[in-house]
Amino acid sequence: MTIFHKFMAASLCAVSFFAFSCTKTEELTLEEIEAIIRKNDSELLSKTVSKAWKGGEYQEGKLGGTWKDTILSDPKTFNQVIAERDGESNGIISQTLEYLFDYDTYNRQWTPRACSFEILTDSTKNTLTVRCTVRDGLVWSYYNSDQIIPVTSDDFVFWYNEIAGDPEFGSSGYGQQWVTLENGEDAHIDCVKINDKVFEFQFPRIVADPLLATNMSLCPSFIYKPAKEKGGVEGVKNLFSIADDPSKIPSCGQFYITEYIPARRIVFTRNPHYWNKDKNGVSIPYYEKMILQIVGDKNTDYLLFKQGQTEIYTPRPEEYADVINNQNNDYTVFNADGSMGASMWSFNQNPINKNQPFYKWFTKKEFRQAMSCLLNRERIATQTYRGLAEPTYWFFPISNPYYNSEITLKYRFNVSQAEELLGKAGFVKKDGLWYDWDGNKVEFDLTIPSSNTVLNDIGQIVSDECGKTGIKVNIRQIDFQKVVEMLTGTYDWQSVFIGLGTNNFPSQGSNVWPSGGNLHLWYPMQEVPATDWEARIDYLYNEGCYTIDHDKAKAIWDEYQQLILEQCPIIYLMRPVSFFAIRNKWDLTNVYYDNRHGTDTEHVFLRQ
Repeated sequence: MTIFHKFMAASLCAVSFFAFSCTKTEELTLEEIEAIIRKNDSELLSKTVSKAWKGGEYQEGKLGGTWKDTILSDPKTFNQVIAERDGESNGIISQTLEYLFDYDTYNRQWTPRACSFEILTDSTKNTLTVRCTVRDGLVWSYYNSDQIIPVTSDDFVFWYNEIAGDPEFGSSGYGQQWVTLENGEDAHIDCVKINDKVFEFQFPRIVADPLLATNMSLCPSFIYKPAKEKGGVEGVKNLFSIADDPSKIPSCGQFYITEYIPARRIVFTRNPHYWNKDKNGVSIPYYEKMILQIVGDKNTDYLLFKQGQTEIYTPRPEEYADVINNQNNDYTVFNADGSMGASMWSFNQNPINKNQPFYKWFTKKEFRQAMSCLLNRERIATQTYRGLAEPTYWFFPISNPYYNSEITLKYRFNVSQAEELLGKAGFVKKDGLWYDWDGNKVEFDLTIPSSNTVLNDIGQIVSDECGKTGIKVNIRQIDFQKVVEMLTGTYDWQSVFIGLGTNNFPSQGSNVWPSGGNLHLWYPMQEVPATDWEARIDYLYNEGCYTIDHDKAKAIWDEYQQLILEQCPIIYLMRPVSFFAIRNKWDLTNVYYDNRHGTDTEHVFLRQ
């Protein structure tokens, strides 16, 4: 992607995006260029389909077909425990699993999946119980086998107590099992078996979102439990490596994993025993197989789609025009207006690096605020997203019930403000470069997952803008799994671009926003809050989680948002429009795509 100042200076002959010839005309202004981009982007949108999920029934389909898609890298494991820390592995093994509940973002209500639920409160004791009942027809089965094993309460209770609840496994779900009592002490949410079909989550205090705190997938306890009893933590971790035959893994989900050829493909076969069935009693999905080619990079992914070898594709910004303008009758492109989530920029404040100059810079809020003021969001929108994105100036997304349009980031692109903030923090500018109070030149790394070309483009813009004012930012492109290890284990990073999902609920991210969380990005697992403002965040988060009254909770979550946006431990980037292409050989009646519900192709079937 051409950087902005070169884009301005270059002859318009080199930019095929604009329909001009090379004549000696007056140079276009920035405003005129942006107007042309907006016009072209409006034309692109007009060629796509808007179809948001708004509830309702799906049309019954017919069995048949093979769904072909891609993944970027090989799985690291087929083990449910280890897969939690690897996105590709987790996405694969989750096809064989089911989770407790689902949240309908359109109707704003929880719906049962593996279990139905009942919420019981005792106001006199200030306690709450979520009683779960395993649905009929939920079973474990094996590929090419008649062996059927009913899912029971044990599958949930064992996982909650012995895997997620065992700190030796380092599960992100461990922190969610605790609540803070009014006296400040932590108390555990107990998961208790009532009988084979019923189990309970027993809360020592009434909370605002109990289903969010307890939602989880299940495991085949008849496999994992004996492994732990015999070999402990390592016995569990030794299950289901990538060297094992994946077709031997039981499934209660939509698919069996039936083949894995490293660096080539993973094959899934439809599970006919899956509980989710249409009105004719046919289990979802309708296609018989799903083949995921392992492609290594997005360029290969796109090439395969253009060659007709895959069913769907989500284009990158630089591919928007090509994908949308070449639909013909081969595929249809859907659009989703502005994602709810956004990637973020964060700075390492872990005292493990206290002897490094960058630690002293990053722990000053004025420095972080200044970096926000050097983030040229309008340039990013124009240059990286072709105008089809807007800056993310808020903390909670619009889908969150406590989103407040009046609470926004004050530190927007403003070089003068950035330099004023740096001066206030004790930095000095000499000969066009910034130095700290010890004479160290201000220079730091920005780590970006190497597979994400969009974030790499944004990183180049950040480096360019910071360079203009006298700060050198070195872009480091690193494998995503290595980035995860740096964030959660080695802590040897400086600044990073990363995405942590969408906070549709204010209490989401219990392992991120409280100071003791194992993914409290900038300084995880603090024994006590390192700063006064983090202590206040801990207090507000805790109070908000236990405040049922909406108006009282709103006051809490308003202050919470304001504090994070003032301190800038993370700086959100952009909220882009997104596109999704799907082959027309599939009936698109049951296909939906929007910014809340995501991509819904679960009920797709071949055209008749």
